[in-house]
Amino acid sequence: MPTQTRIVSPGPNGAVRTADGQLLTPPADWTLVPPGDALLTRRLKAAGPTWTVQEKKGRKTFSRGVWTDAATVERIRAEIAAERATPEYARRQTNSAARRDREQSAYVDTFAQAVLNYLAFAPRHAEDAARLARAVADHATPVGSGTVARTRRIPVEERAQAAVIAWMRHQTTAYDNMSIPRERGKRREVRRMLAERSRAVLNAYRAGRDTPPTCPLQRALSRPRAEAS
Repeated sequence: MPTQTRIVSPGPNGAVRTADGQLLTPPADWTLVPPGDALLTRRLKAAGPTWTVQEKKGRKTFSRGVWTDAATVERIRAEIAAERATPEYARRQTNSAARRDREQSAYVDTFAQAVLNYLAFAPRHAEDAARLARAVADHATPVGSGTVARTRRIPVEERAQAAVIAWMRHQTTAYDNMSIPRERGKRREVRRMLAERSRAVLNAYRAGRDTPPTCPLQRALSRPRAEAS
């Protein structure tokens, strides 16, 4: 019987692989609990030995579930189900959802203002700045979007700048339809080149220059929001 909690990766034929490459077969009385219920996962890890299955793909790590004693899983699932059936739990969930909604709304406003500050368009282009800030915020801030706007590792000002450049890359250039050679660093090189083009477009608005209808930003902003998001 395992006596510790381990981080493992998927192995062949239902086995798992440890960090040092050792193959382990889960005990016969264990079961794999799929990801998705954070409360259940936390309590299982606190209750006894577990194997947390993680799979790395590129730079991202994905949870593939937790192996642990099947009887413990059934017991804790029953306990959680009983708790979730109480009025107190329902009230806590309602209050938590309301709090998250308030926090999300406040963050969207903060992020949109950070985008406006980064754009710093001339007064004659204030309307365009507001439309662009809202378009970027709508695209980048949804919970679970996985965009740079959701990270807390860099200041919001840097998040806003990166989000604008990313939005411009997808909405005002041909990046999404480009055939980029599978060469090391080539995609990064293309992104840098397109970022410079995007900054040149933004600088024209900052300087208050005329913006013809053929301007790629004007075309992007004139598209319906659902299409441009």
